[in-house]
This record gives sequence, C-alpha cells and structure tokens, in this order.
Amino acid sequence: MPTSYQAPMRKDRKGSQSQSQDPSSNLKTKTAVVGDVLKNKDGDVISIRPGETLGRAVEILRDKRIGALVVTDSTGALCGILSERDIVRKLADAPGQTLPQLVEDVMTKEVQTCSTDDPLVSVLKRMSDGRFRHMPVMGEVGPIGMVTIGDVITHRLNEVEHEALQLKQLIVG
Repeated sequence: MPTSYQAPMRKDRKGSQSQSQDPSSNLKTKTAVVGDVLKNKDGDVISIRPGETLGRAVEILRDKRIGALVVTDSTGALCGILSERDIVRKLADAPGQTLPQLVEDVMTKEVQTCSTDDPLVSVLKRMSDGRFRHMPVMGEVGPIGMVTIGDVITHRLNEVEHEALQLKQLIVG
C-alpha cells in the first residue's frame, strides 16, 4: 500500500522559532514617558513676556499655529501660561478692549507642569482632570517644551497601532 503525503505540522517546527517570534521580545513593556513625545517635536519653546500685550500674543499664536504660549521672565523662568481659552474668556469679559491688555493680567499663574520622565498616562489624567490641553515640560533651568493632549493621544494611538501589528505578526508568524 502506498504511503500518503502529510504536510508538515506546527509541532514539526517546534524549537525552530526565531527570537522575533518570542512574545517577551515582541510585546512592549516600557511605559511611555513625556520625553518620548518630545522626541517627535521640533524642540522649540514658544514663549512671551508678561509685559507684552494680548495683541502680540494672538499674533504669535496665529503665526506659529499653536494654542498656548509659555510665559517666561527675562531669565527664562516660568511665570505662567497663556492659552486661547484665557484670551477668549477675557474677550467675553471686555469686548473691544482685550488686545491692548497685558499677558500678565490674563495668563494662568498656577501652571501644571511635567518633566520628561513623567509617564504619559499620568500627564493625560492630569490634563483631563484639570480640563486643560497644554502642559509645559520643565528642565533644570526652565521650560524645555510643551506637550499637548493631542500629542499624548497621537503617541498612544501610534503605540496601539504598533502593538497590534506586533501581535498580528506573532499570530501569523
């Protein structure tokens, strides 16, 4: 009687998996931190002085296509943050008289900040709980960047997409 052909089975390849097939090497275990987001940004800290006008601030926001400015003194120390939301509130309170007002009179003085080592999940929670969208990233001397809620979400979505691809590769082989 002739012997029939039988295709190789998965158990026949046991022990021949490459390192890339190992779940421990494919699945990310490092917690994402603020520094991971800053790597993908240009590194510029757009700031304004407290004595400048809101008119100047609005021009910078428009020209740089951003939603908030870090307010620093002449030494580069953080004094506050000025967001579009701060300006809109002032506009509602003093229509037609807003642009000549000073940044220091409108800015948020109690600024929530983070460092490059802060986990993204904790920064996102603080932003969500505090209902704000911009957080200055502080270095040893002063602000070294700005992280937005959009930056954090985009980074996380990219991570999830990458993890899904790794899982797919793990399953398909």
